[in-house]
Amino acid sequence: MSVNSAEPPIEVDVILVKAGRTKIRYPAGLLHDDGTRLAVRAPWAGDAVRDFGFVRFEAGDVFTEYYWRDRWYSVKEVRTAAGVLKGWYCDITRPAVRTGTELVVEDLDLDLWRSADGADVRRLDEDEFAESGLADRDPEAAAAAVAALEELERLARGDGFTGLLE
Repeated sequence: MSVNSAEPPIEVDVILVKAGRTKIRYPAGLLHDDGTRLAVRAPWAGDAVRDFGFVRFEAGDVFTEYYWRDRWYSVKEVRTAAGVLKGWYCDITRPAVRTGTELVVEDLDLDLWRSADGADVRRLDEDEFAESGLADRDPEAAAAAVAALEELERLARGDGFTGLLE
């Protein structure tokens, strides 16, 4: 099934895990799964408006989310209910695991934002990552997370970012 398919999407539950606990679980329509990359679409799953100062996530926003089984990040394209692109919120995660109708992703605290026009690229939550203790508990995972953030930032500041989503 592709992103442009006329078939109704299969519903999956996206499960975001953080520090061994489920942070959020929400239904999404599976748009694409080629065995390596998955794409799902879902409305904003938060209970309230989340205002970061540089972007607001609110009721009606639609997220098209891209996950990889071989990469340490996910990319979420954020649009208003009217379809206006707000930008991309990227989570540094362990590679995604899909089992049946569950898509499980472990959040590693680091995030990146890229505005719709590409002018605003910012790293987020580096303090949370440092406080998480991942570097002590699992140095290999911490190194992979930092490398993934660096790769995403390089792509977000250059021309290769939207190629991830094609």
